[in-house]
Amino acid sequence: MASWTNATAPPSARGLLRPAETARVAGLRRDAPVSPALEPFVERYWSVRWDRTGRPPFRSEVLSDPGVNLSVETGSEPRFGTALPAVLVHGVVPRRFVVDLTGTGRVTAAKFRPGGWVAMGGRPPGRGAVVPAAGVLAGLDAAALLSAVLAEEDDDARAAVLDAALAPLAPGVPPAYRDLQALLERMAEDRSLVRVDQVAALAGVGVRSLQRLFAAFVGVSPKAVLARHRLQDAAAAIDAGEVDDLAGLAAALGWFDQAHFSRDFRAVVGVTPSAYLARARADTV
Repeated sequence: MASWTNATAPPSARGLLRPAETARVAGLRRDAPVSPALEPFVERYWSVRWDRTGRPPFRSEVLSDPGVNLSVETGSEPRFGTALPAVLVHGVVPRRFVVDLTGTGRVTAAKFRPGGWVAMGGRPPGRGAVVPAAGVLAGLDAAALLSAVLAEEDDDARAAVLDAALAPLAPGVPPAYRDLQALLERMAEDRSLVRVDQVAALAGVGVRSLQRLFAAFVGVSPKAVLARHRLQDAAAAIDAGEVDDLAGLAAALGWFDQAHFSRDFRAVVGVTPSAYLARARADTV
């Protein structure tokens, strides 16, 4: 068996499915936020651009953390049922985020930490929903933000515009939210955490209290967050070429058996682990 048990995707790649294939099609950058006031709420800024003119669409897929994204989007064709350019708010995605890259397009976005949008006072869209940004975060002038971002060509400059627009809106950090972030970090990094009761014990609260905390800030259950992190670990290990034994991978990440792992992986990622492994191997040839 290969040494996948110690493999961890770097923050810049975590959750991106088929990263090698995606890198050949679209230029993706992920950058840390600049303003210290935003660090508790915003995980990073990211940008992507593509040109599929005269070529078939490319399906981009991300098994993302359960956080909200605020994006400034342009392109030759509408996306998410919205005419572009536009400032959009992407709600928490319950499974994987899927978008077909067609024509030409460009996105600059702020990825909020799980619960960070709510902690900043934002009104979250429904799960998987993408809505115009006007009126969903007090103090944010979506029209002015759109104009300011589009005036910049450089990705770093565009991220700086987003940062400058969001930083004055950052409130004090609620203590419950600060504790939640520490807990979420442990859930992402500690692969021995595979059950909700373990997480509740770590937090020093009951399971019901933990569930209420996640419902208030994150919008999905702690069980769903745990499963998402372990599936991210599985996909990252497969993409890195560090998996030969899927049954061993399933056991190490807390699944009862390979059948349960395969069912959960397919439900969220869209294909079985064996099919994903075959595609990852073909992509390195």
